[in-house]
Amino acid sequence: MTIPRILINLGQGLRFTESPRWRGDRLWFIDIHDNAIKSVSLAGDLRTELSLPFKPNGLGFLPDGSAVFSDALSLKMKRWDGAVVHDLAQLDDVAVFCLSDAIVDRAGRTYVGDIGYNFWNPEASPVDTCVIARIDANGVVAKVADGLRFPNGMAITPDGKTLIVAETEGFRLTAFELDADGGLANRRVYANLPEGVQPDGICMDAEGAAWVANPAGSPAVLRVREGGEVTDRIELDTHAYAVMLGGPEGRHLFICTSASHDPAEIAANPSARLLVAEVAVPAARP
Repeated sequence: MTIPRILINLGQGLRFTESPRWRGDRLWFIDIHDNAIKSVSLAGDLRTELSLPFKPNGLGFLPDGSAVFSDALSLKMKRWDGAVVHDLAQLDDVAVFCLSDAIVDRAGRTYVGDIGYNFWNPEASPVDTCVIARIDANGVVAKVADGLRFPNGMAITPDGKTLIVAETEGFRLTAFELDADGGLANRRVYANLPEGVQPDGICMDAEGAAWVANPAGSPAVLRVREGGEVTDRIELDTHAYAVMLGGPEGRHLFICTSASHDPAEIAANPSARLLVAEVAVPAARP
């Protein structure tokens, strides 16, 4: 059985981590409730790379090295060139409540999901009208998919031809063909997930299988092949919200965990940790 080790423990400077991305020799990630972008080495050296006056989400990197991320509640995408944070795009025309995770393709186009409803409100209901928006490098926005139930973590297959999104309230992974112009077409179910699995962050390995963070039910991360076969399962003692493969050979699976995603609970008692486990199949891409 794979047992992950603790990379950053409770009380060591994390509040709620999302959007992990391996870059260079460090894992970069969003600390949403600390309003910051941070990074950590495999040795546990934690840095705050950028402090922000808003709650960020959906981290990615453009071909020129700039970071892109959202001002999630204001429905804006930002670009940071290492010195200045620039406005990249406003998504009021396509998004409704809050921006979720994002991914950047090889051409430098950013894809971001719209949560579509206030999931912190227990009386609010998931909707079937959530979208994925594409933001080109020049800031032009296009709606490229709709009719989704809480599009969350996204990944692109090793050949760059398929985008996979976790539908958190759909309990499935959904795939789209990614065409040369950045359009998403021929939607299909990549995998219906086992009962009790509500997918959040995902990443792809070199064999085209997806690692899936499951913050619901029995805490775990799962490796899932197209069609739904679960080949590996790493049990946890707390909830997993995001995963990313990285490390020098791409075989380190980083896991973002927290006991809760409720903002009030996080403010009163932050419980975020970063875990890491070694796996057999390396990463497909950052």
